[in-house]
Amino acid sequence: MPFTSALSATIAPQVMDLCKQLRDHGHRGWVVGGSVRDVLLSQLGHAPTKPYDWDVATSAKPEEVMRLFRRVIPTGIAHGTVTVMFGKLGLEVTTLRGETTYSDGRHPDQVTFVDDIRADLARRDFTVNAIAFDPLEGRIEDPYDGISALKNRQIIAVGDPAQRFGEDGLRVLRAARFAATLEFDIDEQTRLAIRPSLASYEKVSCERIRDEWTKSLRAPKPSRAFNIMLREGMLERTAPELVRLSGCEQNRHHAYDVWDHTMHVLDGTDRSRLVLRLAALLHDVGKPSTRAMSEATADYTFYQHEVVGAKIADDLLQRLRFSSEERKGVVHLVRHHLVVYEPSWTDAAVRRFVTRVGVDNWKEILSLAYADVMGKGRDVSLELDRIRELALRIEDAITKGSAFGLGDLAVSGADIIASLGMSPGPLIGKLLRQLLEHVLENPEHNQRERLLEEARELTERSQTRLR
Repeated sequence: MPFTSALSATIAPQVMDLCKQLRDHGHRGWVVGGSVRDVLLSQLGHAPTKPYDWDVATSAKPEEVMRLFRRVIPTGIAHGTVTVMFGKLGLEVTTLRGETTYSDGRHPDQVTFVDDIRADLARRDFTVNAIAFDPLEGRIEDPYDGISALKNRQIIAVGDPAQRFGEDGLRVLRAARFAATLEFDIDEQTRLAIRPSLASYEKVSCERIRDEWTKSLRAPKPSRAFNIMLREGMLERTAPELVRLSGCEQNRHHAYDVWDHTMHVLDGTDRSRLVLRLAALLHDVGKPSTRAMSEATADYTFYQHEVVGAKIADDLLQRLRFSSEERKGVVHLVRHHLVVYEPSWTDAAVRRFVTRVGVDNWKEILSLAYADVMGKGRDVSLELDRIRELALRIEDAITKGSAFGLGDLAVSGADIIASLGMSPGPLIGKLLRQLLEHVLENPEHNQRERLLEEARELTERSQTRLR
């Protein structure tokens, strides 16, 4: 059978060693979860995912696993999970278990260990994740027909979908995530159980939701996940700020409302850059609050939506427990995503743009601006040409060694203090900023003696005005 051959050929040798050790001591081990699913998907023509995270289910109790292997970390021993270390590779090993009720919508009230792999698979979320493989016997266990679901590209809950979603509220969000990452459709009966299960979803921690968002954002088209979240009510509970984008009309320069435009922008950004994708998702979140009708143009305006949106994005990302670094990066991109470049800009204006957005950020800013323009749904060739032209002019300015920040100046605060006999204080910072402005206009003046003389003149003019 090609599936078993593919699994046998793919499984890491450490997994085989672990299962042999278990067998030698009277236990069995099965490879389960996403690794089995992804190997089978690759056999069905889906793009392979490597390296695989190998998870093993076993009939051995956690304490027995800990006795059998030299380096074992009790990562989740209360729920039957330990991590067996083979060098730097950690294999998550979980005792076969059956579970009862989930009062908190996340954890089982009681964990009971079982001997039957099929009983263990019965507690899993979706049929595509309820497939096990015995690597020693070369045998697949697929009691819920998960392979057929893979072939038909469907997300189907194991057993009763309402029961599955009620057990762990995160599963409704996982359904949306898998629909995006696997590019599958959600089975209709499974989909119909999502909204009635949202009370359980509301119990899910922000950190777990954040992790699912992160995985969704790395999908080829994350819009698949976020459209499901919108339609099925998950965003109402998690990010009502985003719900407001739906139905919010744009001005005549757009073919879509704000939500559909946002989804096009999101799909049009690089999936490997999480901060950029988060910024794409949130770049227009300030539009509903700033939308107004202009009497002069008889069209909608969104003045300062990037400023308002940056604040909304910051609040939302804090609520979802994104890191300070991620939040800072997203807020900066949202704040500066509106690039209104004209060929009439002087070279100094181009340099000021780089200073404003940051020499380390301009490429991300223009990437977002490019996707933003592409997401308008109409002929945007002129706007795209202008973004490309701006990028070329910035690269030219960088090649010429232009100064874009205080650190690029040929003088430092210490130089000014020593040369002008000044004391440290806020005035030194003000002088440096004035010198930077001078160099942005006159890059050829970025020379130590020339800047010291300019600083001296600025100080004298300031003292004259105070007399």
